[in-house]
Amino acid sequence: MRSFVRLGRERRRPSQPSTDGGSAERSRRWLLWLMWLVLASYTLGVLLPRSGSGVLVNVWLSTISDGIPMLVCLVASVRSRARNVHVLLATGAVIAFALGDSYVVIMTAVMGEVPTPSLGDIGYLVFYPFMLATLVTLVIRQMRILSWSVMLDTAIGILGSAAVLTVALHPLLASAMTGDRLLDDLINLAYPLFDLMLVAAIVGIAASPGLRLGRHWLLLVGGLLTFAGADTAYALLNLSGSYRIGTVLDAGWAIGIALIAAWVDGSSRIGAVGRGPSASTHDLAVPALATAAGLGVLLLSSRVPLSNLAVALAGVTMLVAAVRTQFAFRRLVKMALLHRQTRTDDLTGLPNRRALYADVPGRLAASAASGLPSALLLLDLDRFKEVNDSLGHDVGDRLLVQVGKRLSARLRSGDLLARLGGDEFAILLDGSGPIQAEAVAAGLREALAEPFTLAGIAVQSSVSIGIAVRLESEDDLTGLLRKADMAMYKAKATHTGHHVFGVGDDGHGDARLRTLAELRFAMADDQFVLHYQPKVALPGGEVTGVEALVRWAHPTRGLLLPEQFLSLVEEAGLMSELTRIVLEKALDQAKLWAAQGHAWTVAVNLSASSLIDVGLPERIGDMLAERGLPAEALLLEVTEEFLMTDRERARDILTRLRENGTRIAVDDFGTGYSSLSYLRDLPIDELKLDRSFVGPMSGDARAAALVASTVGLAHSLGLRMVAEGVEDAAAFDELARVGCDQAQGFLLSRPVPAAELDLWLAERPRAVAGLSARDLAVSN
Repeated sequence: MRSFVRLGRERRRPSQPSTDGGSAERSRRWLLWLMWLVLASYTLGVLLPRSGSGVLVNVWLSTISDGIPMLVCLVASVRSRARNVHVLLATGAVIAFALGDSYVVIMTAVMGEVPTPSLGDIGYLVFYPFMLATLVTLVIRQMRILSWSVMLDTAIGILGSAAVLTVALHPLLASAMTGDRLLDDLINLAYPLFDLMLVAAIVGIAASPGLRLGRHWLLLVGGLLTFAGADTAYALLNLSGSYRIGTVLDAGWAIGIALIAAWVDGSSRIGAVGRGPSASTHDLAVPALATAAGLGVLLLSSRVPLSNLAVALAGVTMLVAAVRTQFAFRRLVKMALLHRQTRTDDLTGLPNRRALYADVPGRLAASAASGLPSALLLLDLDRFKEVNDSLGHDVGDRLLVQVGKRLSARLRSGDLLARLGGDEFAILLDGSGPIQAEAVAAGLREALAEPFTLAGIAVQSSVSIGIAVRLESEDDLTGLLRKADMAMYKAKATHTGHHVFGVGDDGHGDARLRTLAELRFAMADDQFVLHYQPKVALPGGEVTGVEALVRWAHPTRGLLLPEQFLSLVEEAGLMSELTRIVLEKALDQAKLWAAQGHAWTVAVNLSASSLIDVGLPERIGDMLAERGLPAEALLLEVTEEFLMTDRERARDILTRLRENGTRIAVDDFGTGYSSLSYLRDLPIDELKLDRSFVGPMSGDARAAALVASTVGLAHSLGLRMVAEGVEDAAAFDELARVGCDQAQGFLLSRPVPAAELDLWLAERPRAVAGLSARDLAVSN
């Protein structure tokens, strides 16, 4: 319990340092400083000329320089608590070397010479397997995340360095292989082979930039390389019989062991995994040098006799390098392909938006430096959404591919054509002013005006083009795109096909963008309202239905009529959403009127873009069912233009609507110039005679005759005739005389909110026998 309380107190005072921990850390630092101090003293002792200090340097300082690194490693192992296997292995290597070297030093001082082999050789030889195991432990845990290319780089580094070391150690290997004493020969051979393996392993790891071996990795590399260098120098000197104890060579082993001990100390505190030292700066340097080394060994073997082992290692190095080159080549091809794909539109094969933003700034700068203008054209296909919705996205994709081909065929080889996305394309014309750009735009419109054959269907397409000309260097690509976009929408609004951006378009473009943002918010904020205009029966005057007309209750601009915002709704692709809003509001009101005893039919206008929605009949059926209304409560008004533009699609959608019981009316009848055969082929219930025929009736006998014949045509086909735009009593009476079924117009009532229409109905006299239609009309 006391320990628990003490722990709680320590947690409440986290800023108070631990006395034991601070003392241990100070002891560790003092031990490291002592190691470096002894190492410096020993190195200085073997460098300076001595007289009578040989025992102090060669025995005492040499033994202490072995013992302190051993203590550093033991302390690190205890601190690591066996969590880091590499720390334990490296500690074992240092202890083995320190014990073996101390034995040799002491026995040499006592006996004058140590026989070979001895217990010291055991310590020396055990050092190598432990260090190799340390390196393997560092690498093996990360092998799963390394790619084949990294592994091949490692293999090249190992093989190349091994080939070079085999050449350097050839005298030692040859001497060991030809010695008289087998055990001595094996020991003498083991040292250079182990050194070769250590250096090769280090070079191989250095060739693997994907490895993360910690920031103290350089200490281990330096220690092992120093150690291997001292071993090699000793072996060569010993072979020639010129090695003497107490030289600077002896300090090489002491320095190597000290560096290894320092690495062990650092690794025990931060762990093995960490960011390697500037690995990204030599990703290919080590394998390239190793490959060059292997090639050098092979070339040298053609002039100087070398061992078979060196030649074999060099040959394998070149073989692995060839495999690595193949991997690298494939990777470069893949990267080039990926780079190309990131700049290419997948569908059309044209440059994409990324390529446009990458290439255009440089081309604009080049044109500006030459004093030449540049023109940016922004193209948008008209009614492309209708193609997608009616014929399918696969047909729409094929249309875009053909559009791209036609545009490319009309441009110069140096012009840049890019697909920005959807049905938008951009073209940069170098060295082109307004006149040249307009000529190109006219040619492109002409090319796209020819019908496209898609899925066996001839599809007519048109395009709106906005042109922005860069005459000076103040406009960048973003500015040009903005101006071209405003010009393009001006071309759409004016139906001119193309438009060159001018100073006056800037405000219009800003207003359009602002209105578009407001329009999206208005749909979410329920700012759209419906006004209703009644339709009355002829000649009696009874109200038989209403037509729902949408208005935008703008918070600052007041009540906006459809002509002020519907074109923008179409351009923004929001017509389906607006249609849903109007249908729901109209049917909600129809339900209220039905509850009041007015079984009126509510007419709603549908645009061509709404009628291409294949799911519309089902959604309308669901809306009626949700409100408990019969299908006859809704009348959908479509334009004659839609019926004639796409007869097959019109037949499909109208037939499905009629199957649900919804009635269909043709709005603005008589304004088209097409065959009337659709009246026979399509499921239509009602014709709405355009106001341009109704107005002249009272004073023009031919106009009255035309209306009368049209009414007769409708009745002969079993259709109702509704006259819209009735504004005077004479026209009202004449329509009743020729047998028109219903009428609507300002004479009866303007479009008003539902509440006002209820008030109008309450104040309006009911139709009674003996009261003429003219009297009913005038009374309103």
